[in-house]
Amino acid sequence: GGYASGPTLWAAAHRGVPTLIQEQNSYAGVTNKLLASKARAICVAYEGMERFFPADKIVLTGNPVRQDLCDDRLTRDEACKFFGLDPHKKTILLIGGSLGALTLNTAVVESIPEIVKSGVQLVWQCGKRFDQRARAALDAAGNPACIKQMPFIARMDLAYKAADLVISRAGASSISELCLLGKPVILVPSPNVAEDHQTKNAQALSSKGAAILVRDAEARQRLMPCALSVVHDEEQLQSMSRQIALLAQRDSAARIADIIFDIVDKK
Repeated sequence: GGYASGPTLWAAAHRGVPTLIQEQNSYAGVTNKLLASKARAICVAYEGMERFFPADKIVLTGNPVRQDLCDDRLTRDEACKFFGLDPHKKTILLIGGSLGALTLNTAVVESIPEIVKSGVQLVWQCGKRFDQRARAALDAAGNPACIKQMPFIARMDLAYKAADLVISRAGASSISELCLLGKPVILVPSPNVAEDHQTKNAQALSSKGAAILVRDAEARQRLMPCALSVVHDEEQLQSMSRQIALLAQRDSAARIADIIFDIVDKK
């Protein structure tokens, strides 16, 4: 997938070299749609992709994710200790990618007093570009102990383990991770992606009660009030956890590799 792979796979297909494509999102990209007719197999992460691809070529495999995230030996107490959190308090994890997400970060900055009053803890991955502004905002608020801010989180396995609720963009890899871990999530799709595919990813989950969708244009007003309410609603958290776990596709990388080997064997 991705436009850069287009010419290579197109040339390969026309020379009789077998090709396989993997569509990570719930809304197929232009390149994959163009390549689909010549591909031997099309690995997808969502149901209903027959509207884009030949049904007889589709295999529901899910998206490969980091395997360390699935380490059941980690405990929440260990995760809370790593981040300096109180294991007895509700914890929200906000992630916006390595560069950060301006809308999500702005929503946090404008809600610092409400977060402090709520008694909730926030692990805030703000991205490198927003680090100085985040630090300044927390300095101005007296550096509240309940907000753990950092530009980047290397130990995402521990961050997920500590979280009762996650706030995230709606990229394909992030959603696949959240499904595997059964994490309740509020998804704020980025509006700056091709064909608005993040919104469609989020809708695929929210329509099943597996996530809450907050649109980017509404996030400054709605996001943190929604999160601070939901994180205290144990019934809703459990329901979202059950629903998102039903969408998980396990061992995706190995399953895709098996399909590749099968194609090669039949060549």
